[in-house]
Amino acid sequence: MNTHENFSAESDARRSVPPRPWSPGEQMRQDTLVRYLGAVATAAARQAGTEPPASAAEAGPQVSPAPALPLVRDVMDVPAVSVHDDLPYRDIARLLAREGTSAVPVVDAEDHVVGVVSESDLLAKVAFDASGHRPGPVGRLRERRLHGKAQGETAAALMTSPAITVLPGATVAEAVWLAALSRLKRIPVTDRDGRLVGVVRRDALLQALIRDDAGIRAEVEGRIASLCPPADREAVTVTVHDGSVELTGRAPAATADRLVAEIEAITDVVEVKNLLTAD
Repeated sequence: MNTHENFSAESDARRSVPPRPWSPGEQMRQDTLVRYLGAVATAAARQAGTEPPASAAEAGPQVSPAPALPLVRDVMDVPAVSVHDDLPYRDIARLLAREGTSAVPVVDAEDHVVGVVSESDLLAKVAFDASGHRPGPVGRLRERRLHGKAQGETAAALMTSPAITVLPGATVAEAVWLAALSRLKRIPVTDRDGRLVGVVRRDALLQALIRDDAGIRAEVEGRIASLCPPADREAVTVTVHDGSVELTGRAPAATADRLVAEIEAITDVVEVKNLLTAD
């Protein structure tokens, strides 16, 4: 069997394997991911000013304006764990283990953030000490830089610098995109002089972009108030669970169809279950 035939046989074998059943909670995880992506996209559109505003006829006089975007200061961790630039690498390793984190900001004597030291930096150091590997005379530039960095003994020598930071007054949407582009799980928060004031976690940023079920329900009820005559509003019942909206009760067919379309367009709504009966 040649290489092409062997590859084709392996592909056929993989396709014949039945899909692995989802583990408990997988559906919720998938739904949450959908809400994450929708929330980030909507927030980014608002930040860039590209989200089309609803016309007066579409929005109606009773629809509340979109809430202000949350800021980094609302979700950052204070106080922030940090290390001084002269701290030995063994003490850094102990601190990371004690705090249960993979990276910490490095600060100078005046609390200015000068870099970030991570588990990866320490692993490179330990690997260098254990293996004694040396780059060859024509080694790649990146390898030679890593070799030079791994010879360090303190946070200042091992850290990644300059650090990627964010201001406390930045929007959560801005910080989310920064975290995504830089592939960081934690971003130091500094004042305008570069002094450390907190740390914001990527999961906290994402959670801040997702409204809870109560907030979604409030907006759904606002849409019902704007679309249904007063006599029909009391006949519609709304329940929300993990972003899934369920409508029960009675409503004219045309009103129900328009209401479902409006609710499906609401940020963070995963699905709409229309159980309304026609009058």
